[in-house]
Amino acid sequence: MRLYDYAASQNGYKVRLLLAHLGLPYETTWVDIFAGEARTPAFLRMNASGEVPVLEPRPGVYIPESNAILYYLAQETPYWPGHALAQAQALRWMLFEQHSHQPSIATLRHWTLTGKLGRHPGVVAPKRRLGEAVLQAMQEHLAEHPFFAGEAYSVADISLYAYTHLAHEGGFVLEGYPAVVEWLARVKAQPGHLAEVFPYPPSASGYLPGERTVA
Repeated sequence: MRLYDYAASQNGYKVRLLLAHLGLPYETTWVDIFAGEARTPAFLRMNASGEVPVLEPRPGVYIPESNAILYYLAQETPYWPGHALAQAQALRWMLFEQHSHQPSIATLRHWTLTGKLGRHPGVVAPKRRLGEAVLQAMQEHLAEHPFFAGEAYSVADISLYAYTHLAHEGGFVLEGYPAVVEWLARVKAQPGHLAEVFPYPPSASGYLPGERTVA
């Protein structure tokens, strides 16, 4: 099994975190997205969107999109819920992560760390409002439940954890969401938790094509 990844990518981190929980062996091919390596013909044959991560579970078979990879790896493990209602809840929150969480919290973190906030003056405030609404929705759920799909830690938590635990790097004050802070601590306490996070390189600041992709 091979993972095509970029070290600073939190979408890649999601997959690394689940692999660490599962203790599965795999090999990594590092893809320098800011040098255009995800836009080569060879990579685009693996993922036409030109984004990491991509999992190659066996030679010539490719699974792009971080949450799809989480779903694949979690099957028949404790990290994918065992009954339909909890599965639907997991899917709900994973879609929420893609459609609301990443366009706000993840994007503002990326722009902040790479000095790009000034390039998007008209959309920073709306994205910040959306990010606060995202955290409030998480707060309200977590005030009543320990995790996001039933009562057990799952890939829904892994999906949301990746960018939430670094939301402060995008200017969000997590202390205003105490149930979220407590949930972050529960995730960190899981066996096999992967704490290592890599910074963006200097080259990320000047890369314009990559702005369409949240790394």
